[in-house]
Amino acid sequence: MSTESATARYVTVPCQFCGTRNKVNMARVAHRPKCHNDACAKPILLDRPLPLRDETFADVIAHAGVPVLVDFYADWCGPCKAMAPTLDAIAGELAGQVLVAKVNTDASPLVSQAHQIRSIPTLMVFRDGAPVAQQMGAVPRAALLELLRQGGAAV
Repeated sequence: MSTESATARYVTVPCQFCGTRNKVNMARVAHRPKCHNDACAKPILLDRPLPLRDETFADVIAHAGVPVLVDFYADWCGPCKAMAPTLDAIAGELAGQVLVAKVNTDASPLVSQAHQIRSIPTLMVFRDGAPVAQQMGAVPRAALLELLRQGGAAV
């Protein structure tokens, strides 16, 4: 067994274009992995927040070998919009180490209710399928990085 395969951390994510489930080695995110659906074959974009819905949330969280930072937001929320560029930057900078995802609370009420989202933005870090850290409200970059550390990310 190679060293890479022994230490590889994978995520199973839906393609943002066709919805096909793809198992992605996070160590190879910089190589722009492509969707396994031959009819699609578009890049799996993990250097930006991954949109999740009621139908995809549990599967992604359960099959993530890295910490997952989830932004629970709404399109109409001013503080959510203000945080978006920081989350985009963190997703790009930590691609391969952390999966950054976002859940529109208006479009995904089931997952929002399951995690008792009462205020937006709410940021949660999941590890091994369970929430391990949470922050409500808009926060600066340093606070997001500290939240990731609390969730077990080496950032």
